Amino acid sequence: MPENTNHKLTIRKRGHALLSDPILNKGLAFSAEERAAFGLTGLLPEAVQTLDQQVTAATAFLEALPTPLAKHIRLRELQDSNETLFYAVLEHDLKASLPLVYTPTVGEACQKFSEIWERPRGLFLSYPDRDRIAERLADPALDDVRVIVVTDGERILGLGDQGAGGMGIPIGKLSLYTACAGIAPEHTLPIMLDCGTNNEDRRNNPNYLGWRHERVRGADYDAFIDAFVSAVKARWPDVLLQWEDFAGVNAAPILEKYRDALCTFNDDIQGTAAVAAGAILAANDARGSRLRDQTIVMVGAGSAGVGIARLLLQVMRDEGASEDEARAQFFMTDKDGLLTDDRKDLDAGQTLFARARAALEGWPDGAIGLQDTIERAQATILIGVSGQGGLFTEQAIRAVAKTCDRPIIFPLSNPTSHAEATPEQIMDWTDGRALVSTGSPFPPLKRDGSEKRVDQTNNAYIFPGMGLGILACGATRVTETMFMAAARGLATLSPLKADKDGNLLPPIEDLRKVARAVAEATVRQARIDKVCPVFEDHQIGEKIDAMMWTPAYRPYRAA
Repeated sequence: MPENTNHKLTIRKRGHALLSDPILNKGLAFSAEERAAFGLTGLLPEAVQTLDQQVTAATAFLEALPTPLAKHIRLRELQDSNETLFYAVLEHDLKASLPLVYTPTVGEACQKFSEIWERPRGLFLSYPDRDRIAERLADPALDDVRVIVVTDGERILGLGDQGAGGMGIPIGKLSLYTACAGIAPEHTLPIMLDCGTNNEDRRNNPNYLGWRHERVRGADYDAFIDAFVSAVKARWPDVLLQWEDFAGVNAAPILEKYRDALCTFNDDIQGTAAVAAGAILAANDARGSRLRDQTIVMVGAGSAGVGIARLLLQVMRDEGASEDEARAQFFMTDKDGLLTDDRKDLDAGQTLFARARAALEGWPDGAIGLQDTIERAQATILIGVSGQGGLFTEQAIRAVAKTCDRPIIFPLSNPTSHAEATPEQIMDWTDGRALVSTGSPFPPLKRDGSEKRVDQTNNAYIFPGMGLGILACGATRVTETMFMAAARGLATLSPLKADKDGNLLPPIEDLRKVARAVAEATVRQARIDKVCPVFEDHQIGEKIDAMMWTPAYRPYRAA
């Protein structure tokens, strides 16, 4: 059952120590009795407020701040002083707060992390300290950690290497685990693996907080990652470990090496793929067609692009297509053009989707650009994960629009400035026929006198619910089929099912409901995959409910 907020907690901390603990601090919500019992009288102003009153005051102050970054900083101050209030503020208006604690504002926060940092949160594990990782993880305050988000800061959104500033990403992601799925904040731990940075602006910044060194590469880097994973496994054998914003050259190999060693996944590869697949499944259902009959042009051949393609390929196979038939529906491009089998610079994932040059009869010799690819392939689905703003030109969009009544066009790169096209452009160039979802938030579209929300394929639709399901059922591994189940679970919630003119995805304010549905789909698949203990169907909801924390103050009594 959900947490009983009426039961008194026995607290040993007193005075300033209690007020300095963000998990236990209530600020002005400490009652007169509690203030007397815990030595707080005189440390706090006379007024006693409820949580609702605190939320009202905090929200009013937040709304008056001039910029998203200023609001992000204020929210982080709340998080570091009073986590219950922080999450109550987020829950009060998730639609408004999500872009502040995560994309797009978190990108600017990572760039300016060294200037805005105030209080410790999480762990910074630096390469020079690599022989003491286990010691750093041994703090008794971390005994109840159940989910970790870790980055090395090398590929932060579309902004590149931010070094130690990349810590903003794990902090933001874990905030969404709590706000969207109810994972209690004391169960979460953000970690930054500081391997140096190749961003000279960061290294030369006198305020830079990280290790001032070029990035560690090769065998030394691999050994550092291995030492980290070994220490995590020894400290928390059942933890869920999420890899976040690693460069493509490292992301896929790390996932492949450790996916069967502990309960782990890479959100950029698998989470992005699942939310994109869920949105595309919803869009394809609206068109009344099978995915195996669609032609997909994937713009961007990094870990995210390959991850999305792999999951969509599996959807086609589930629809009855053979491996070769499904792969024939994909055309993947990067900065050098269409991936073909005569290129020598492709990794294993890219090679899977490379086209046979001999089969491209009548196509241009040499590099084949995006426009030629779209036109000759007769694309019906166009997905961008290139990180290049404006890459989808009017000519390219119109070419896709010629192939079908309702083209699916997803510019998924973020932050907003890196989107391949804006929703307004896409709708203008397709005469309002396209099914669109973006990677970053955009304002509503105004067409024909009406206003419509722009869908955002935000990973928050997937990873919080998956994490909730994994922890609820005690899964020991994260399987690819669990991501497929999560994608299908998300697709079932599409507003398009009830309204042909509706959105592809539920509104952001429904993310808690989405997380619960995704959690249930994840648990059911984990049982099928036999990666969790055996239990009865009726226990699924009970297990999920038991994991879900809500921001509410509990009464305290002194130890």
